[in-house]
Amino acid sequence: MTSAPPPLVIAHRGASAALPEHTPAAYRRAIEAGADGLECDVRLSADRELVCIHDASIDRTSSGRGSVSSMRADELAALDWGSWRTDLDPLAAATPEAHRLITLRALLELARDCGRTIRVAIETKHPNRFGGAVEQELAALLAEFGWDGSGDRPSPVQMMSFSALAVHRMHALAPSLDLVYLMERIPRVYRGGALPPGARIAGLDIALLRERPDHLARLRDRGHAIHVWTVDEPDDVDRCLAAGVEAIITNRPREVLDQVGHCRHAG
Repeated sequence: MTSAPPPLVIAHRGASAALPEHTPAAYRRAIEAGADGLECDVRLSADRELVCIHDASIDRTSSGRGSVSSMRADELAALDWGSWRTDLDPLAAATPEAHRLITLRALLELARDCGRTIRVAIETKHPNRFGGAVEQELAALLAEFGWDGSGDRPSPVQMMSFSALAVHRMHALAPSLDLVYLMERIPRVYRGGALPPGARIAGLDIALLRERPDHLARLRDRGHAIHVWTVDEPDDVDRCLAAGVEAIITNRPREVLDQVGHCRHAG
């Protein structure tokens, strides 16, 4: 029997163990490390710019206070997005790009211009002030890049969400785009291995993989691929390799690539 190919390694918010999350420096570090993909969270600013931020509030990761949705993109860009990381080495801390917000447009440009094919996994955050406008703006931006899946070439982008409604909405806007339904628990309606209409990939919390490995067979029986987040510990990487998952999403892309690399070279 042929073993499953080694999983893709996708950098969670960039190389975010080493550098502040969702900054240009974190994404450049992930690209330099050889990551197969880049993951980000997106929200809309007050002037409807898609910005890469996980929290609804800017308090945790910036020098400001308030909500993402109440501030314009230029106001967000004026803040310091790196000084909250007091564990950085002096060289990293002195890097200007480690203190800057990255917009989704800038991240897509970085991926497009990096000299190789690299995937971009984009999570739309819900609930939010703008509702479905997040998916509408995302679809429009991807169409501008030719990455909405409507052309002759497959898109390097996949959209992800914990919201089944958001996945359904994105499927209507970009029917050929890869869609990932994220789960940290298994909703009753999907316990048989089904996913929301349009989703072909299950995005599982690593804790769910540990606790419910039996669910993988149900997902496989429905023809779904499996991506797992956030996988930083060597034992969990081994668990993903043994399970034959298609992608590992990690804060530590260099280290996980080294571990997965042994499997790749062996194959």
